[in-house]
Amino acid sequence: MSTIKTETLSTPSNATVPVDTVVNGTAKAWVNFDGTGTVAIRRAFNVSSITDNGTGDYTVNFTTAIADADYSLGHQLAYDTTGSTPTNYTALSVKQGVYSTFNTASSCRVYAVYTASGAGGPRDMEVVRLNFFS
Repeated sequence: MSTIKTETLSTPSNATVPVDTVVNGTAKAWVNFDGTGTVAIRRAFNVSSITDNGTGDYTVNFTTAIADADYSLGHQLAYDTTGSTPTNYTALSVKQGVYSTFNTASSCRVYAVYTASGAGGPRDMEVVRLNFFS
């Protein structure tokens, strides 16, 4: 395998960007999956599998470990996709007080929580989209 070493990239019109922006600014992993019934990955990058730990409780397993457990997680969730537009978006969280136990360089455990109408509580999601940046 060859290695290219440079500090800056440029376009044909001479616009430049530091290589660190490209390396550190891209997602280290992402996944789109159905979290109901038998969990099924629709599309993914650097995600080998999803573990279903219970209602609304998932572990995302990375194909190649991320540098450390201090990554950033972005998300989008929906549980009602029967209409033309998914509705009833919810919140995603990590278990409070045990962050280092549930998030490692090789996996991330997340909880989908229903927040509409004050009902609260975990819920399996039809659409789960997660992005991991480090």
